[in-house]
Amino acid sequence: MDKRKLGTTNIEVSPLCFGSNIFGWTIDEATSFKMLDTVTGSGINFIDTANVYSYGLSEQLLGQSIKDLGLNRNELVIATKVRGQMSEKPNNVGLSRYHIFNSVDESLQRLQMDHIDIYYVHGVDQKTPIEETMRTLNDVVLTGKVRYIAVCNWPAWMVMKAQGIAEKNGWHKFIGLQYFYSLAGRDIEREILPLAADQHLGVMPWSPLAGGFLSGKFTRNTEKAGNSRRDVFDFPPINKERTYDIVDVIIETGKQYNVSAAQIALAWVRQQPGITSTIIGAKNIAQLNDNIRSTEITLSADDLQKIDAVSALAKEYPGWMAERQAADRK
Repeated sequence: MDKRKLGTTNIEVSPLCFGSNIFGWTIDEATSFKMLDTVTGSGINFIDTANVYSYGLSEQLLGQSIKDLGLNRNELVIATKVRGQMSEKPNNVGLSRYHIFNSVDESLQRLQMDHIDIYYVHGVDQKTPIEETMRTLNDVVLTGKVRYIAVCNWPAWMVMKAQGIAEKNGWHKFIGLQYFYSLAGRDIEREILPLAADQHLGVMPWSPLAGGFLSGKFTRNTEKAGNSRRDVFDFPPINKERTYDIVDVIIETGKQYNVSAAQIALAWVRQQPGITSTIIGAKNIAQLNDNIRSTEITLSADDLQKIDAVSALAKEYPGWMAERQAADRK
């Protein structure tokens, strides 16, 4: 499997990143071990988790599986996150200096590691000033416990504010972004992807199959797949009527390539400009292998155009005005 440079770093990561959020939630320890063995055997070297996934059990199972498989830690890029509420205690949530420092140590203990390669802030914390968060993240990097910092789910203006604060003070800046991106949810094309291109940030899409809705199991005639997480956990939110049209197109495209609709949806994300590594998950080995094989597909220009036509965002202001006014500067 080929590798791609992550942002402004010299780290090379696989075009697919394995999301181990299911460890401890729907996957037990034995299956976690088998999945990680399959993942690393395929050439994927990028693995993502978070402290809040199963309240630490995902990190614990990931760390134990790496140890049991005898994998070389220094050949893997391990990412985890901080922000989510880890208990009902008042200071065990958010992006305060207190919680970040505590969370780093707790994550390392669960992972059985001495450092985290990519440390994401997992979302917005309205109660903590961005200055405090960015200074704390810089200090954590200086301890050697974290190599690089990144961000999930912040609005573009907030990311740029954080980058400006860090640059002004000579602190470490974010090197990557993790956001929901799929054919059913292309919202980040408005502000986040242009930001990433301008600031040379890596982009790691989560839920590229829109919670399984783009797997091909859901159609207008089949609103419940019967064996999908989306049957009981309707997330992330999407326009289902519009997405049914998208599903029709990727199913037909899949028939041309003799592959699943899911592989077409994943290949589309992988081929979009600015995308570094797409985060995949699976509930079993067969599904995992199907997702991994998406890297063998290169969609043609015609197929990309057909898929884009049915899934493209409607133009919004001020985007359409900026595009209109740019005509006299070409």
